[in-house]
Amino acid sequence: MECIVNGAALIYSTELSTMPENTFDIVSKIDLQEVANAIQQALKEIHTRFDLKDSKSNIALEGKDAIVLQSVDEFKLKAVNDVFQQKLVKRGVPLKGLTYGAVESALGGTAKQRISMQQGIPIEKARDIVKLIKNSKKKVQASIQGDLVRVSGKDRDILQEIMSMLRQQDFGIDMQFTNYRTN
Repeated sequence: MECIVNGAALIYSTELSTMPENTFDIVSKIDLQEVANAIQQALKEIHTRFDLKDSKSNIALEGKDAIVLQSVDEFKLKAVNDVFQQKLVKRGVPLKGLTYGAVESALGGTAKQRISMQQGIPIEKARDIVKLIKNSKKKVQASIQGDLVRVSGKDRDILQEIMSMLRQQDFGIDMQFTNYRTN
């Protein structure tokens, strides 16, 4: 469609103009650099603390998804774990993202425990999140994309309401809201 006003041609679009989509992602990630820093701080404290000084205790990062705690016995292992958790909390690493394995007996009579770190939202938790969003009857769309959930909608205020609703629910995982985009 074309309209001429005072000799200048103005072109009007006949397409329906759609409002831009606002989106955010729901993720569950643990910052490995912060975990490495917490390990260093915990080891420093363990090697100087009187009750743990000669306990041959160790904390090691195993790949990108696990931490191994090692000590002389279960009691000292629990003390090492407490020190490590304090350092994680101080560095802002969520403890909800850690899954503790059973305490195992290792070589030389030592105790060992493996802690796995959660990277990404498990598919069943993602389905629960999408179901909750859909049941809220808000005008937003939620979709599972790999290990994250993307929520999109036209109104920013509704997205903020969805965020606060999700913060109130406990899915057993730590959630962060990233990539908040308004167009």
